[in-house]
Amino acid sequence: MQKSKILIINVCLRPYKENFMFPLGLAYVMSAIHKAGYEFQFLDLDCERKTDEEIQEFLNNTEFDIMALGCIVTGYKIVKKLSQMARKANSKAVIVAGNSVADSIPKILLEKTEVDIAVIGEGDITIVDILNRIEKNSSLRDVKGIWYKEGGKIYKNLVREVIKDIDSIFYPAWDAFNMETYVESCKSLVNEPPPIPLEQIRAFVINTARGCPFRCSFCYQVFRRFGYRHRSVDSIICEIKELQKRFGINYFISNDELSFPSKTQVEEFVDKIFSESLNFFWTAACRSDLFNSEDDLPLLRKIKESGCVGFSYSLESANSEILKAMNKHLIKENFIKQTRLLDRVGLETWTSLVFGYPQETRETIKETMDLCYDLDIYPSSGYLLPQPATPMYQYIFEKGLVANEEEYLLSLGDRQDLRINLTKIPDDEFQEEIRRHLRRISEKLNLGLGEDNLIKTTTYKSKTPVDH
Repeated sequence: MQKSKILIINVCLRPYKENFMFPLGLAYVMSAIHKAGYEFQFLDLDCERKTDEEIQEFLNNTEFDIMALGCIVTGYKIVKKLSQMARKANSKAVIVAGNSVADSIPKILLEKTEVDIAVIGEGDITIVDILNRIEKNSSLRDVKGIWYKEGGKIYKNLVREVIKDIDSIFYPAWDAFNMETYVESCKSLVNEPPPIPLEQIRAFVINTARGCPFRCSFCYQVFRRFGYRHRSVDSIICEIKELQKRFGINYFISNDELSFPSKTQVEEFVDKIFSESLNFFWTAACRSDLFNSEDDLPLLRKIKESGCVGFSYSLESANSEILKAMNKHLIKENFIKQTRLLDRVGLETWTSLVFGYPQETRETIKETMDLCYDLDIYPSSGYLLPQPATPMYQYIFEKGLVANEEEYLLSLGDRQDLRINLTKIPDDEFQEEIRRHLRRISEKLNLGLGEDNLIKTTTYKSKTPVDH
């Protein structure tokens, strides 16, 4: 039997940016495909930028029976365009899409684009099941975890069971990528100031968990229906050692919504670093109330000694009414307390802000920005971007703010660009208010950010006076 020819595409979400992040989710899926014995051709459009004409020429000159791609839902327009190009090149190809562009809008994706199969949730097992069925020319009827179209109709299959033991998932398919280019590009994710000269840093991303235990009203997470699952410390450390051995990585960035849900897990990780005599720098995401008393200072000093540079934890807003609307189980005072504890031991704090809830005013913007100013934090700021399958997405349709759903989806992009304004502040004044506050924080911290980089900067800096 002749094997199907598989083409996998890593889409380029931000063609205007020189740097790019390693696509861990796609790399895990590619690893599963390879482990199942399938060969594939890989087109990495993020690493190797191409014009639309060059992409079409590539597709026209490439034999493929199956094309697989995926990205977050804000890249809907890109997936639509690439699937059209693929269909133009091969009218009979099966086009498979994953990630939140498939998971959150499967019906629209199948109705409005050339995509044939939308993968829901985790794709590691599902993609192999799909390939096996196509290879045998079998029905997709009982493949769990997909929506698909056939004969002009759309079918919704049963949900696939979650992978409970995520330690069992094989490493990402690093060898399919130009790893040296990605390692170099990951330097752009290293926040300032770096712990060693930037030219000496070899940074890379790693997943410690899947899912998110929180349900923020503005955010969509592909694994949100499947619970939060954390890898064992042994599994994480083994991957770190493999990346150090093969690629010389000395700076690890946790690419998770939540890397460490408890102090016990952080300490276990740190103890393993010491017991294995490992040497690297690392960052992670934690809750904003994980460290909450002076009793945590010895642990924080130990964490710092292990190579930790800092933690990211969300603020989003300092206003209690907006936090409630966001469904953020966050108390501002806990955020302040944790930040000051980290400051005392020389650990950095990075946080994100979301502006634009209906309750937002000039006063609430100032309240949030003043907190960052007082704590010497330059925040990652963005505008509310209601995403499909979230309460805020439902809100904009209930209020009649969006007439055509696909037009809205096609307009989506980075959250640093204002797409929809739910406040009562005029657009120009709203955006200038954000810039004005970011400008004064930048000036206080002496960051020297230009006007174009106030909201679109990629690295952040906070002062960290060390308590000796």
